Amino acid sequence: MNHARNEIEDLSTAEVAAAVTSTYSEGAQVKKAELCCPISYDPAMLEVIPPEILERDYGCGDPSQHLREGETVLDLGSGGGKICFIASQVVGPTGRVIGVDMTPDMLALARRWREEVGRRIGWQNVTFLHGRIEDLGLDLDRFGDWLGAHPVEDLQGWLAAEAEADRLRSEEPLVAEGSVDVVVSNCVLNLVANEAKQRLFGEIYRVLRRGGRAVISDIVSDREVPGELRADPQLWAGCVSGAFEEYSFLRAFERAGFTGVELASRQEEPWQVVDGIEFRSVTVVAWKDEVGEKPAPGGCC
Repeated sequence: MNHARNEIEDLSTAEVAAAVTSTYSEGAQVKKAELCCPISYDPAMLEVIPPEILERDYGCGDPSQHLREGETVLDLGSGGGKICFIASQVVGPTGRVIGVDMTPDMLALARRWREEVGRRIGWQNVTFLHGRIEDLGLDLDRFGDWLGAHPVEDLQGWLAAEAEADRLRSEEPLVAEGSVDVVVSNCVLNLVANEAKQRLFGEIYRVLRRGGRAVISDIVSDREVPGELRADPQLWAGCVSGAFEEYSFLRAFERAGFTGVELASRQEEPWQVVDGIEFRSVTVVAWKDEVGEKPAPGGCC
């Protein structure tokens, strides 16, 4: 017997991923203005980035302002690569930038322009990887290749696939533990299903070096998002349903082990008001085992 979904039940991780992938696959082909939260960037940093990428950028902040020369940066949900290409200019030729995204069409857009943008900048220090930001251990390109050679046809095949995924996370992780100085993200954490958000913050903490930091721009709400909104796939993909309540967002970093959690910026006027709930952009900086002095924002320039 088929059972109707309870109208206030959250979408599952798979359902959220399907809604987000569909929306942003389309957004990689055609600009979707409704996904944008207007933000000003340094025009000098945008000169090397092709219009095709700029038009398909769906962010709500500029975490690149908090980077400095020589750092290794991981951009979660890197999309067409805009923040990665800005970060490349900030960290310079001695730094490194890694973008992770789960949407093949967005990855294809970023990878298509990677070498040309690097040539314009003057160095090649950007890599784009296929993965889910709540599971930074699993390389989806490698796992996909394995599944192509070992199709899952029965229970044994499913168990073998699970074992291979675990092996990849352990022996060939997409992003190794303690391997990056800064994790940035631009309006992407809200696109992860609520049931996976705790794991997401744990993954951010895992990949950072001691003394590293997370610089996260995202959408928050002035009160908890109710069930009827959380059950709407379009609102999930539109950065509404998965938005954090503002105080809970800050607490999520602390629960994951971060210290020195700071609200670096907060949009005064709401970006959207849905059913009387205000949604706005904030940028949070949080530290993993603070060591020494904190760098000043934009220290390279």
